[in-house]
Amino acid sequence: MSESAAERLRIDAAKQLGAFEFACDLDLPLSGLTAIFGVSGAGKSTLINLVAGMHQPDRGRIAIGSTVFFDSSARVLLPVERRGLGYVFQDARLFPHLSVRGNLDYGRRRAGARSGGAPVAFDAVVDLLGLGALLERRPHTLSGGEKQRVAFGRALLAQPRLLLMDEPLASLDAARKAEILPYIERLRDEFAIPILYVSHSPDEVLRLATALVLVDAGRVVTAGPISDVLLDESARQFFSAAEPGALVFAVVASHDDRYQLSTLACDGFALRVPRVDLAPGTQVRLRIPAREVALALVRPGDVSITNRIEGSIESVGSRSAGHPAHALVTVRVSPSTVLVVTITRESVDRLGLVPGLRVWCLVKSVVLDASALVLARGRAARPVSQPLPANDARV
Repeated sequence: MSESAAERLRIDAAKQLGAFEFACDLDLPLSGLTAIFGVSGAGKSTLINLVAGMHQPDRGRIAIGSTVFFDSSARVLLPVERRGLGYVFQDARLFPHLSVRGNLDYGRRRAGARSGGAPVAFDAVVDLLGLGALLERRPHTLSGGEKQRVAFGRALLAQPRLLLMDEPLASLDAARKAEILPYIERLRDEFAIPILYVSHSPDEVLRLATALVLVDAGRVVTAGPISDVLLDESARQFFSAAEPGALVFAVVASHDDRYQLSTLACDGFALRVPRVDLAPGTQVRLRIPAREVALALVRPGDVSITNRIEGSIESVGSRSAGHPAHALVTVRVSPSTVLVVTITRESVDRLGLVPGLRVWCLVKSVVLDASALVLARGRAARPVSQPLPANDARV
């Protein structure tokens, strides 16, 4: 979908639920996957249910483009069934008396006219979600992951203008989550249907989101493109349970057949990683764990670590470092990228690390394998036609 003013989700609404008061003022582009993230009870599901129409706001206005869902001043309340939304819950909620094909057909029969984009085809959904072998089976014979894939397909076939997902992986074990995540990535990348995705899992958010809304105690703390939100100081408390690390966006630039390595073009620097089976020009994101980054005060010479990236220290502290002996150092290596480094507090004192000091970040190629690298369409990335930094300066 276009990110023009006509294709934005505007939410300015408040709702009292018992002792819990929720209020937000959001203006979101309808594109990619926007994660609604926060702890349990923060108000994530309340937000998505206000959009869906399952909760009626006490006051305010909710609209997609020129379509008004709710407006307390104008006394407008659009019924749920006329909002053109798809909804996937924690549990699949399939019709037990229908086969997989029957459940998918139910979604197709509910389809209305989509605003923009090509209609979602039955065969395309079946192929994308790997449902071909399941079509004649009943829900009680399916695994939890298979049920959720069918729920995704049914929601897509209703031709929604916006797909809502309320913690769709919360009821699945780790193995089933790992099975489902690539399918959600494909939904994000291969259909022009924006997704609002509620989650309390940092790993899911960091892997899937193109935009991020942080919610706490019934209020929106911050919102925007994920790369911008993660640089916000207020975001740190939300990801304290996750292993410290940096999220880096890049483009596959080239492959080295001799050494079986790939070069990723980032914003102002490059990374050499074990070869990835992706064509040059593919946009990716990767997570660089803080424990896998070392620091040096001068440009290293004869060392085995290939990735050497110069930057400037932004902060030195102990919060979220994980152990009293450790310090967490953030280093800005480009206008859009900050690397996070875990080192000992002893090393901080020995090296005299303070904000503003120029340092070199050393990142082992072997830690940047396929498990740390996922597709990242939906976000602008540095064109591979731009020259890479010289190897002896940055890589």
